Parts: sequence; structure tokens; C-alpha cells
Amino acid sequence: MKKLIFSIIRLFTGFFVCAVGMVMTINANLGVAPWDVLHQGIGNLFNLPMGRASIIAGLLIVIIDIFLEQNIGWGTIFNMIFIGIFVDFLMLNNLIPIFEDFLPSLLMMFLGMLILGYGCYLYIGAGFGAGPRDGLMVALTKKTNKSVRFVKNSVEIFAIVIGYFLGGSVGIGTAIMSIAGGYFFQFAFSSVNFNVSEVKHRYIIDDIRLIKEKIMIKKDEA
Repeated sequence: MKKLIFSIIRLFTGFFVCAVGMVMTINANLGVAPWDVLHQGIGNLFNLPMGRASIIAGLLIVIIDIFLEQNIGWGTIFNMIFIGIFVDFLMLNNLIPIFEDFLPSLLMMFLGMLILGYGCYLYIGAGFGAGPRDGLMVALTKKTNKSVRFVKNSVEIFAIVIGYFLGGSVGIGTAIMSIAGGYFFQFAFSSVNFNVSEVKHRYIIDDIRLIKEKIMIKKDEA
């Protein structure tokens, strides 16, 4: 029970840290990350704040993940909901500054990517499943037999194009984050000796099987 409580605390701490990193890259005002271009576009379309728009996008992606037979964890569902809630909390209360000068903005964007990397380390390491967008890349990689890099770039380009036509903000920061984001994540993971492939995730289907087994045991005992 203590281990479960610790994992849940780690999961939600990771979500909040991810939200801080995301808002820093947004408030850097140099053009947002590829997925956030889509979130901004959806927000413009439905007149919603960024966080709620990301929840809508996350819900659609989770449905696609399920259709592609990608395992979904409780962390996947909570990721979809709570990162969006935390992003709105930070942005609507102006808890992270917005810089206008290029150099401070650039530094905040880089720091935001690094913080986002540590947030992902925390929530992925909790073992409750990857986020909807990461799950989509895994599922498409399996289905298409293409490289992760090809799938990641293709999906992000698609998100940028759709988001741009819906009014999302594309700038030099978008290009920088598309290219450099992976390096910042790798640095964050390496600095804490975190290997994603070693994480054993607990998926919703596992809990369903466990419940079924307990029901069958009770029936046999009866």
C-alpha cells in the first residue's frame, strides 16, 4: 500500500512538473511545441483555454490508441485530464512570467524543455502507462513498422499543420523544440539514470483481469 501511495504521488507530481515545463515553453512566446500548436488551434476553435483544449485532444488520441490496440494505463487517462487542469491553473493565474526579449525567452524555453523532461521521468517512472501522445507513437510504430523518429516527426508535422490552420502559434521555438526536445529529454533521463524500457507498467486491462480472477476464486469457494 505504501508503494502504491508513493507511486500515485510521484505520478501527479510528474504531471504538475510537466505542466510547469509546458507553460514555460508557451510563455517564452517564440512559438509553441508541435502538440501545443494543435491545442492552441482547438482552443481558438472552441474558445477554450489551452489546458482544456489539450484535454479534448488527449481524449481523441486515447480513443485512437484504443482503436490501434495500444494498452492504456490509469496514468494515460489521468495524464489526459490533469496536465490540462494544471496548465490552465498556471496560465489563468499568471504564475509563470511571460518574457518579451528574445534571449530571456529562449532561455526560458530551454529550461521549460528540461523541466518537461524531468516531469516525464517522474510520471512514466510511476509505472501507470505512458501519456496518450506517447502511446500513439508507439502504436503507429508497431502498425507501420517505421522508425520511431519517422512516426514522431510525421505525427508532429500533422499536429502542427492542423493546429496552424486553426490559429495555433508557429515560430522559431516550434522548430527548435521539434529538433532539440528529444535531446533535452535524453539529458534529463540520463542525469537520473532513468531507462524507459526498464519500467514495468500496470495497465487497466491488468486490473480488469485481476478483478475477474478474484471473482472466479470467490465463485469457486462458494
